[in-house]
Amino acid sequence: MSRTLLLTGPELAADAMTLAAAHGIRVLPTTPYLPAAELEAIIRAEQPDAIIVRQGELTRPMIEASAKLRVIAKHGVGYNSIDIQAAADRGIPVSIAVGANAQSVAEHALALMLSVARQTALLDARMRDGHWDKSSANGIELYGKTLGLVGLGSIGSILMDLVGPLRMKVKVFDPYLKALPQRSNVEREEDFDRLLSESDIISLHCPLTEANRNLIGAAQFARMRPGSILINTARGELVDTDALVQALGERRIAGAGLDTFNPEPPPADSPLWGLPTLVATPHVGANTAEARDRVGVVAVGQVLDAWGGKPLDPRCVVNRHLMND
Repeated sequence: MSRTLLLTGPELAADAMTLAAAHGIRVLPTTPYLPAAELEAIIRAEQPDAIIVRQGELTRPMIEASAKLRVIAKHGVGYNSIDIQAAADRGIPVSIAVGANAQSVAEHALALMLSVARQTALLDARMRDGHWDKSSANGIELYGKTLGLVGLGSIGSILMDLVGPLRMKVKVFDPYLKALPQRSNVEREEDFDRLLSESDIISLHCPLTEANRNLIGAAQFARMRPGSILINTARGELVDTDALVQALGERRIAGAGLDTFNPEPPPADSPLWGLPTLVATPHVGANTAEARDRVGVVAVGQVLDAWGGKPLDPRCVVNRHLMND
């Protein structure tokens, strides 16, 4: 019997589509970021057995629209766009592709860090406009600086290794971390305020929860070093956008590199676009051919496991604690 897998977004990478085809799965892509009523109507009409969430939200009405729905997989690791309680109420596991895109996102965080420090985006734009800022440009050298990691999951751990050749000191703030890797340049920081005041770069690598929404706001920017840099490849809601605009506008910090925003995408008239020390990318940290291949295959594999009654890795089921045993 053929089963239907609905995607909130375009087709998966080739390897994932091949895996689905090999198991006789009917894959149904949709237009990214459809209005909620339209996506709900498609789900109600198609009655998918599984949904892989690529772009946009998956709400309670969408989840309840398919009586056949048995599993929801996230094409990545950020699950704040999925109503995990609604899924749990129906006994539907929500899985994430833990670690599958970590290398690509960590490399992107490093790229943003270097770009902000050396003003590459601004200087590129200036050159294209006919300017030659050789005498006035003044960057920041990262060698020997202190990197403050907020969260040490797969992405933060890889970034910690990537900065090794720069002889950076790494401070880690993660209340949920059980054990810290034994490295001479790495130490655990229990006090978040102290992490902010003693780091030259703050890089966010934690999931979004109600407890950490606007984790970085006006008070936190006030504690950061004047020449420091903020990097966010996690979730846009972790940063108070208004406070960031003010901090950058007043040169309270040296700059910021953002791959995530609140809202996404930011409006065309956002004050962010007038800030020369901001480097912005459109939530593409995981957008590499290699990461897309891995994430797609992992997501389809999780769907197949759930359909086959095979227990999913508990680390990958984000609403496990909400489901009745």
